[in-house]
Amino acid sequence: MAPRRHDPERRDRIIDAALAVIAEGGVAGTSHRRVAERAGVPLGSMTYHFTSMDELLHEAFSRFAQRISERFAERLAAATDLDSLVSAIVHIVHDDLAAGQDELVLTLELYTLAARQRAFRQITHDWMRRSRAVLERFVDARMAHQLDALVEGLFIHVSLDPAPRSRDLTRDAVRRLLSLAP
Repeated sequence: MAPRRHDPERRDRIIDAALAVIAEGGVAGTSHRRVAERAGVPLGSMTYHFTSMDELLHEAFSRFAQRISERFAERLAAATDLDSLVSAIVHIVHDDLAAGQDELVLTLELYTLAARQRAFRQITHDWMRRSRAVLERFVDARMAHQLDALVEGLFIHVSLDPAPRSRDLTRDAVRRLLSLAP
């Protein structure tokens, strides 16, 4: 009998592989076998580390949302006033969130799961709460909520609209909304 291989990062690799598989083929195209192949682990590792596909998806999407939240907070940490806040939000929409197809697919897949299954809704609630908390450094809670919704909507439009949307259009939308702040 071969000795058991110690692989403390295996669970993390599986979660990252799940995100890559979801980005390639969506949740519907994600299987234990595909994730195991992508992670370079035996198929049995999947059930050892995760009791179900839902548990794996929950862990993967939680990690994804946390990473996006951290980037959001890092980008806004450099803002010192409303002008730099506007610039940071333009970068978030055009550079951070719309940077690639993978993040678009992962975001929309998470939204779809959250719309269908309550267990995944908590991930989106936590993600929104973290975003609003960062925005509340600059604006009140009500405006943070509106600004967060604007960022999400702009990201989707920038990512999916066949006509490229300019940074100036995004900057104008953010400035207009902020001009309504008390």
